Amino acid sequence: MQMPFILAILLYMLSASSYFAYLFFQRDWLQRLGGWLLGGGFACQSLIIGWSYYVTHHVPANNLHETLALTAWTIAGAYLALNLRFHLKVLGIYTAPLSTFVLLAASQAPRTPMQPENLLKGAWLTIHIVATFSGNAAFMLAAGVGALYLIQERAIKTKSRGFFFKRLPSLDLLDTTGYACIVSGFTMLTIGLVTGMVYAKIIWGRFWAWDAKEVWSAITWIFYAVLLHERLAVGWRGRRAAIMAMAGLAMLLFTFLGVNFLLEGHHGQFMQM
Repeated sequence: MQMPFILAILLYMLSASSYFAYLFFQRDWLQRLGGWLLGGGFACQSLIIGWSYYVTHHVPANNLHETLALTAWTIAGAYLALNLRFHLKVLGIYTAPLSTFVLLAASQAPRTPMQPENLLKGAWLTIHIVATFSGNAAFMLAAGVGALYLIQERAIKTKSRGFFFKRLPSLDLLDTTGYACIVSGFTMLTIGLVTGMVYAKIIWGRFWAWDAKEVWSAITWIFYAVLLHERLAVGWRGRRAAIMAMAGLAMLLFTFLGVNFLLEGHHGQFMQM
């Protein structure tokens, strides 16, 4: 499956180029082309992941290469789904380069599976992995939308009629889109945590082991739960919500990568080089 992987990287790179060209030249056909190219890369990755699942009967996420590749796939998929609902064309400028960077990083990681296959099989684990990665992708998009919100807000406050002001959507649309990303991410992360606990009970005989990954995943869940609560109960919107979404990305990255590399725990097996 080497050719589909290389093709996916190429399509993501071309998509990023198309979105950047759209940012500068404001031609609708450029953003449509970027979307089609991103969709093509997503389709190539879907072929790889589907074939791997067919052969091994588990989601390919048992080393750093597969974990990063799955991350790129879920980021692209989350954006394509989000764009169908909100038509936030300019977000592709953030999504396509991010998917490209992550997949390029995956290409540099060894591909030899390091985890015994019997631990990776089972419906509970499949749901856990897909839900968790999908939730992380939604949170990453929320951070990107938050950054766009802050840029647009600054342009409006300074009464700028220049580059970004003409290209970014309204603050209301950005705020609504960011909220939708966080709600979706929180829902998927909740499903991921619950199914992960059930799987842990089946494999290790306990729902919770105070593993570093488990603890930081719970902290991340609490962070976004507080963010949603404050939005609904107190009215956190706009700038504050955008800043919190971006802060959440730092916590998410530490939970996703930092914990595995800096702290000990059984989840580190899934990120081996």
